[in-house]
Amino acid sequence: MQKTVVLDIVGLTPSLIGKHTPQLAKWAAKAQQTSIKPVLPAVTCTAQSTYLTGKWPEEHGIVANGWYFRDEDEVKLWRQSNKLVQAPKVWEVVKTADPNFTVANMGWWYNMNTSADYTLTPRPQYLADGRKLPDCYTQPAELRDILQEKLGIFPLFNYWGPKTSIKSSKWIADASKITDELYNPTLTLIYLPHLDYNLQRLGPSDPRIAKDLQEIDAVAGDLISYYEAKGAQVMVLSEYGISDVNQPVHLNRVLRKQGYLNVRVERGTELLDMAMSDAFAVADHQVAHVYVKDPANIPAVKELLQQVNGVEEVLSGKDRYKYRLAHERCGELVVVAKANAWFTYYFWLDDKKAPDYARMVDIHKKPGYDPVEMFIDPKIKFPLPLVASKLLRKKLGFRTVLDIIPLDATLIKGSHGRIPEDKSEWPILLTKYKPEIPKEVEAVGVFDIILEHLQIPKPEPVFIA
Repeated sequence: MQKTVVLDIVGLTPSLIGKHTPQLAKWAAKAQQTSIKPVLPAVTCTAQSTYLTGKWPEEHGIVANGWYFRDEDEVKLWRQSNKLVQAPKVWEVVKTADPNFTVANMGWWYNMNTSADYTLTPRPQYLADGRKLPDCYTQPAELRDILQEKLGIFPLFNYWGPKTSIKSSKWIADASKITDELYNPTLTLIYLPHLDYNLQRLGPSDPRIAKDLQEIDAVAGDLISYYEAKGAQVMVLSEYGISDVNQPVHLNRVLRKQGYLNVRVERGTELLDMAMSDAFAVADHQVAHVYVKDPANIPAVKELLQQVNGVEEVLSGKDRYKYRLAHERCGELVVVAKANAWFTYYFWLDDKKAPDYARMVDIHKKPGYDPVEMFIDPKIKFPLPLVASKLLRKKLGFRTVLDIIPLDATLIKGSHGRIPEDKSEWPILLTKYKPEIPKEVEAVGVFDIILEHLQIPKPEPVFIA
């Protein structure tokens, strides 16, 4: 069996490979290049699960980065249990052919309670006094201590939030090499999220992303050199391309103004009351799932949302089969943004009544994705002393909130989730694998290409006609 490594460089597209990525450009010049038609929604959890199972969301169940858990009346994003993925993963298929096969999953999502042999995933410690400490979760458990002894504590605050930087991707890359030295897995999956940050903050047209490209190029180039020296077949791919946007769309505010969405008032702030709402949206970049309590209201809610500026299409019922998305976790309506637009989770009509978590980095309390968490509120005149004082209070045991995130969605200049008409914005797959592979492939076809690299018999791959 062929040792294989898959580098997931989030946000990488053909147009980003060039003078600012000399190592990737040199390597790509000798490799095959394939465009991946993105799955919808083109977001991390859905894309990765589609690649790793070879199934569509209607089968594997990962319809977004999070959804409404109807039995709990809660929206939950960024869950980590692999049991949520309702289809066999590539390593489970391979192990039936070769029980000696091993896999290391270094940062790809749904990486807890998994059948993978070696795993790494960010996992903070939530202490009883309210503090959140950077940490990670590994399998086997002792791998966590080995990695953090050699590399330091996982840089959680460089992984997401205003301090996002190359440090988190570099840490994952170095941890992957250490894991390889320890266990020599047959297949290694490596998640490198660095480009995701400023491509959303600044937009792909901003010249300042040159620095980010140079940084990820150095990390990826080092990994490629390391693994090729080990005789591994290296595949570079991405989950989606990021497009320039200039229009945030507040679906929940539209639903609220029409009486479909309810809130509760607590301590003078408003909280979304999902259980008592007739309709609400779980926004996830350029796609939103709208959950409608009474089926009789679906036509009216659909007509309402179709009229919203920035909405491209609203799918209901069997229309959701268009994107192979009709799973029970799906909303009764699936809303897709226009190319220049994206969806916020905002449901309040007055910023003074926004919930406390709105101004914090809190990916688990917010009922939708919030890329504005990557900014410090520009209205704060001296942010660094303010942050330092708040962190000091936390260390001293005082309760305080790090309420430094703005509520201005117009700050975001890049997004993803819809399927771009321009194929140059599609995700990319690069490989030096010798047999020729098609120039375009469906997202489910990545599964078969991984099997080909491992030299495992497979069914006919699913390619674009």
